[in-house]
Amino acid sequence: MSAPHNSSATRHGSRAVVLGAGMAGMLAASVLAHHVEEVVIVDRDRMPDGARPRKGLPQARHAHLLMSGGARAVDALLPGTLERWLHAGARRIALTAGLVVMGPQGWFPRLPGTQFLLSCTRDLLDLVVREQVLALPGVVLRDGTEALALLGDTGRVTGVRIREDGAHAAEELGADLVVDASGRGSQAAHRLTDLGLPVVHEETVDSGLVYATRVFRAPPGTERFPVVSVQPTPRSRRPGQGATMLPIEGGRWLVTVSGTRGGEPSRSAEEFEPFTRALRDPLVADLIDRAEPLTDVHVTRSTVNRRRFFERLPSWPEGFVALGDAVATYNPVYGQGMSVAAQSAAALRDALREGGVDSPGLARGVQRSVARVTGGAWDLATGEDINYPGAIGKRPPAAARLLQGYFQRMMWAATGDPLVLRALMDVMTLSAPMTHLVRPSVALGVARGPGRRAQRGPSITAAELALCGLGPR
Repeated sequence: MSAPHNSSATRHGSRAVVLGAGMAGMLAASVLAHHVEEVVIVDRDRMPDGARPRKGLPQARHAHLLMSGGARAVDALLPGTLERWLHAGARRIALTAGLVVMGPQGWFPRLPGTQFLLSCTRDLLDLVVREQVLALPGVVLRDGTEALALLGDTGRVTGVRIREDGAHAAEELGADLVVDASGRGSQAAHRLTDLGLPVVHEETVDSGLVYATRVFRAPPGTERFPVVSVQPTPRSRRPGQGATMLPIEGGRWLVTVSGTRGGEPSRSAEEFEPFTRALRDPLVADLIDRAEPLTDVHVTRSTVNRRRFFERLPSWPEGFVALGDAVATYNPVYGQGMSVAAQSAAALRDALREGGVDSPGLARGVQRSVARVTGGAWDLATGEDINYPGAIGKRPPAAARLLQGYFQRMMWAATGDPLVLRALMDVMTLSAPMTHLVRPSVALGVARGPGRRAQRGPSITAAELALCGLGPR
């Protein structure tokens, strides 16, 4: 159940407007519902009934991993969400016990640990959160409605101008706080400029990655099957190609393949399995070879890493916050976007505990906190993606390149050193800061390398292979 609505903290007639009804927007609305009388969520899409795709989120068809750092943040904002996801069919995959992963430097062993990921469709993740948030007192969804502009001036945003689908006239919706969580296509930077603020500095790193996904019927008896992934190597001077196979609700496997410039997958169903077989290891191809396809191949090319540095503006208007993909988008292969969104909503919650939505300096303080949450995931994603052939973007500074070199050696050490592997999982799941990677005990393990304990091949078991009609490897 959700936390009780704290009506005593609200001011009569107060309103917040959230642009975007995705994960980031819904989580922001769940926070605001405890501090204002009304929360209006505006989204251009019509929300589907059930766990189904929507037009404005085409990337939802592909593999989405909600890491434990993000899942715990969501569960703290909306208590009981984790159990609801599991009840609806999501799988809680222990890391690394439930993973069969070939990283850039080799196979990881399967060991017990405290971190996990949720394996299911993005549509299911969104549905469970959406249902809980829309049940909160004072929360109103205006779907099928487009945000046209911000109202106000350089000192304060006072609302938004919106237009409902099919309507001729626009409507002005006043607000004490506007949160832009409208995703990859956010117009926040341009709308602030329209109010008279300076241009927002933006950086992009584009590896040219293309995703292609197909869903298969899982073989009988594979309800506890691991996540299987063959990851690319960003420093091989060849296109980065990989595949991830997720067990999802409904007794299905979702398989997403990916490739950077010069090695992109196609939307041809006939070429899907051959693409997986040509990877660094053909394990995924072997697993789906006899599986029944349930869908066509869906392709997405919008995978650029983009960050808008709102926190660098010399002045910031009261009454406005941007978070989620409106601030930074990442190559989805790293599985951190939803977790960053959840932790950004938690930053909004923490700030509102100190003061109301109209407290002086609240918006700027939240924006700076969101930037801190965003930074680690951004450095990780772009530091890797810039190394693929033909990648477009700013090269990282020398210090960042040294860190990336250390990170690559860490990936190698993690193939044999349990302490290093667990530290890596702590950071990759956004459960610990990047500084966790350079603790003395971890740094010593990185320096030593994996030694004779290195995992020499896939950690998939003979029993798991037999479920798919395969013999031991």
